[in-house]
Amino acid sequence: MSREQALLHMLDAASKIQWNIAMILEAKAVEAEKMRNWTLNHLNSDAFASHENQLSEPLQIHGQIVELLEGLTKMENGLCSNLKALLVQEEEEYGGGGGGEGMFGGGGDYGLGDMGK
Repeated sequence: MSREQALLHMLDAASKIQWNIAMILEAKAVEAEKMRNWTLNHLNSDAFASHENQLSEPLQIHGQIVELLEGLTKMENGLCSNLKALLVQEEEEYGGGGGGEGMFGGGGDYGLGDMGK
């Protein structure tokens, strides 16, 4: 397999990972909507023994959601840095000073902006 084919396989794998992440997020959104509807219909002040419980249980759920989003963000940053390293390496190999034209024929920052800096 040539280097170009290997790079294309890496990009294909990265796009499949992104697709799977999107599917996970979509499933989580559906799950969150169901949970929200159940919560609105079944949880009220009478369902909790004390005001402290009424505050602590939603905070636990919120904490779990934040942990999930932090994990996904870290994973996305890792993928971004891998792709960025791949693109920088490719640019250097094909004469990087000439506007970034290489295997993909693009120019500039490849749409990454300030990610990973």
